[in-house]
Amino acid sequence: MFKPFRPFLQQMQNTVRTLGRPRVMQHLPARVVDDVVGRILGVTLCASFLAPIGSLATAQALPDRHGWVSHGTQKPYAQLVRDVIAATKANGLHVVTQAGPTKAAAARGITIPGNRVIGVFNNDFAVRFLSHSTHAMIEAPLRLYVTETESGTGTLSYKTAAHVFGPYADDGGAAVLEIAAELDARLKAIAEMAISSAP
Repeated sequence: MFKPFRPFLQQMQNTVRTLGRPRVMQHLPARVVDDVVGRILGVTLCASFLAPIGSLATAQALPDRHGWVSHGTQKPYAQLVRDVIAATKANGLHVVTQAGPTKAAAARGITIPGNRVIGVFNNDFAVRFLSHSTHAMIEAPLRLYVTETESGTGTLSYKTAAHVFGPYADDGGAAVLEIAAELDARLKAIAEMAISSAP
């Protein structure tokens, strides 16, 4: 069980021999002392390595952040993911990417709350942004973030386009902000449709 830590455990056991045994162990054979020390250190090391993994399994509510919009719902997490994808298509944007750590973690034996990042955009917005700021396109696609609460319901969050693309107004002027405002109207419509549609 503790093979990966064996060199370290042996070093600690040698230290105990050098410094002397605790008083309660002075009557025990060296073999027994080594075994006890090894087991104590092994359990301690395992606990320290597993503690961060256990903390990942706790769903946390997303706090308010500047430039973010967040909608809590009563929908099951998986249903909200499906509804966000459907609402994206209904409002003229395309699902460009999807990513999330939940399935990969499960394959490693780790259970974490549902977590999906859905990238949305379309070619019309891409071409228009590029005509004003080449740098701005590094922010595409915009991301819709669906997370699972402790009760199993889903929360939809996203950064507004104005917040994401605002800094590039230095490159492209007011036109960048106007395009971002159009995108924000789309994102708002997607969110409203996704959170209000029947489960």
